[in-house]
Amino acid sequence: MAAYAICVRDGQLLLSRSPALDGGPPEWVLPGGGMEHGEDPHDTVLREVEEETGYRIEVTGLLGVNSRRHTFPRRFGHAVDHHAVQLVYEARVTGGELRYEIGGSTDMAAWHELDAVPALNRVRMVDIGLRLWRERPASGRVALVDE
Repeated sequence: MAAYAICVRDGQLLLSRSPALDGGPPEWVLPGGGMEHGEDPHDTVLREVEEETGYRIEVTGLLGVNSRRHTFPRRFGHAVDHHAVQLVYEARVTGGELRYEIGGSTDMAAWHELDAVPALNRVRMVDIGLRLWRERPASGRVALVDE
């Protein structure tokens, strides 16, 4: 389980940057991340956004849920069946100062013009979050082209 925030201000989207684990180029991600055991998802998104960006936020709505399942090959012939459930919240910045995370899963945070986001090297969750924010489907889910 994970919780992410869509923070749009003055036509810009707040994103964090994650170094690629495989040595490839870094990828832009929605600020947010995994829930700690016993943590409420609402508290998760507040904590994660502050850790990754330095900003304190107020959640203004639940946009939707993304659920995906993927099998990862592992060494010695064992595969891992991974199921991710990702909650996407709309939020607004209420305080703090933009800064980079130190010693965490991201190395940078920045505001990006909404029109420039498609040209960024980004994870798929950025597009899912933006579609939920733009379309606001009653089901809380957007169908992806390659599903």
